[in-house]
Amino acid sequence: MSDISFHDLSSLDASQRAGLLKRAEADLSAFVEKVRPIIQAVKDEGDAALIRFARELDKANVTEGGLKVSEAEFDAAFDKVEKDVVESIGFGIDNIRHFHEEQKPETMWLKEVRPGAYAGDRYTPIASVALYVPRGKGAFPSVTMMTSVPAVIAGVPQIAIVTPPTSDGSVDAATLVAARLAGVHTVYKCGGAQAVAAVAYGTETVKPALKIVGPGSPWVVAAKSVLSSIIDTGLPAGPSEAIIFADDSIDGGLAALDLLIEAEHGPDSSAYLVTHSRKVAEAALAALPEHWSRMTEQRVEFSRAVLTGKRGGIVLTASLEDSYRFINDYAPEHLEILSKEPFAHLGHITEAAEILMGPHTPVTLANFVLGPNAVLPTSRWARTYGPLSVTDFVKRSSVGYVTSAAYPELAKHARRLARYEGFSSHENAVSEIRDRYLAG
Repeated sequence: MSDISFHDLSSLDASQRAGLLKRAEADLSAFVEKVRPIIQAVKDEGDAALIRFARELDKANVTEGGLKVSEAEFDAAFDKVEKDVVESIGFGIDNIRHFHEEQKPETMWLKEVRPGAYAGDRYTPIASVALYVPRGKGAFPSVTMMTSVPAVIAGVPQIAIVTPPTSDGSVDAATLVAARLAGVHTVYKCGGAQAVAAVAYGTETVKPALKIVGPGSPWVVAAKSVLSSIIDTGLPAGPSEAIIFADDSIDGGLAALDLLIEAEHGPDSSAYLVTHSRKVAEAALAALPEHWSRMTEQRVEFSRAVLTGKRGGIVLTASLEDSYRFINDYAPEHLEILSKEPFAHLGHITEAAEILMGPHTPVTLANFVLGPNAVLPTSRWARTYGPLSVTDFVKRSSVGYVTSAAYPELAKHARRLARYEGFSSHENAVSEIRDRYLAG
């Protein structure tokens, strides 16, 4: 297994170490130039461009008038998906719903900051959102579950899913099952940069949205970047990435098993096993062939490309402290803490979008059924963003109310500050001029 990328962190210089932190979407310039004509075509031609790109880019037979999934297609989806899979989708949605219901903020709160002066917040749902569900390297009903449930709980009145069509012009049946069970009834057959453009500008069929959320390829990330002044593009969610951190209490074979979870998404993924234990690292290397023997050919190809490339493999550190430092520098989308005492490590990790604790909490559970959202910031954005949540689908308004009894003291101090900053109108609005109007 000498072809697996093995990085001895203590032997790397600053430039080589920085190279380990790079993701697939680190340089989007080439993609940006390629998506611009796609975006312009959708803006100018609407549905016609979406149908053309479905045929040219997705190799999908989408017909005129067939861009929106019909009720009949929703109904038929339940007959196409095995009953046990429908049951598991429902199980996952139930847990995701329970988790996200706890996130929903109260509609409004007010606090008396001074006697008679009140300030607070009010939350209202965003009027329209689009949920991007990828399909390029597989079917992802789980993304439908993770994006739809918090949007529905937030009370967004107009929710639509955009997802690439299959070759026969349909939508993955499990995705439709998940959408209906979650409470979303509008699905459009378009993906990639053209889907982002469609919900940004609107077409004859696709209604424009104020915001789009959901993970996607560099093409989708680039389109979001170009259109960020037209539509709110939400948290940055690109190709999958994970760090599996293992201490010396864990069998390296288990660490290797979990290392493959996100690596199998595609060759643009990133996945590292980080450990200070050479024994764990060597055991992981030795276990990979057996794990690969139990995977499908495509997923072996994807994960091998990641683990033998520049964005994956094994990182051997000199100490636990070096492991913590590398993890925080990397700021991963997914982080597993594989240890018999995971909470002993938790306090040292500050930069990770998702932290899964212990050998019984693999990324698989979190991606499908645990409850927390699996749409997460990538490319080091975990340093400033958190997971997708109900709050991503609501907007916050500040609320203030000052009584006549509280007004004079607040006006006095505001007037002084307005005068100091040189704003005459600000000062006048809380001066004797206002007093005369209020007295009248």
